[in-house]
Amino acid sequence: MKTITINLPFTTDIITNLNIGDKLILNGKIITARDTAHKRMIECLDKGESLPFNLKNVCLYYCGPTPAKQGFPIGACGPTTSGRMDVYTKRLFDAGLRYMIGKGDRNDVVKELITKHKGLYLVAIGGAGALYGQSVRKCRCIAYEDLGAEAIYELDIEEFVCYLV
Repeated sequence: MKTITINLPFTTDIITNLNIGDKLILNGKIITARDTAHKRMIECLDKGESLPFNLKNVCLYYCGPTPAKQGFPIGACGPTTSGRMDVYTKRLFDAGLRYMIGKGDRNDVVKELITKHKGLYLVAIGGAGALYGQSVRKCRCIAYEDLGAEAIYELDIEEFVCYLV
């Protein structure tokens, strides 16, 4: 296992040099999405509409951040269980998704998609939402604001720790 600092977005040369178990320290932009946002993205794609953002080269964090306290960009923002998003993942891969952060196992279909498309699944530490909140420098809603914590947010992160599985 090695520790690697990565400035997002991911590039092919970075991905080919990673190994299972590597500790990654991410800097850059990621977006959040939980169950309801995933459902809405699929509904949008089912209607033949474009998503309100581009998934290509985006790292999608399965997270529903809590509201920020005064003076902070975000509250807690720990990972949610990734397996709940498995049912949506193929459609999102078809739309350009390749990189995901969450917690827990993925099903065989998702594992095959990750391998086939040279994607990544990174694990964040469950129960560390307050710690992850300290890695967020900026937070802005980019889609589905009516969903509150389940809206899609763009996070500017610094020293966000996760692991390649």
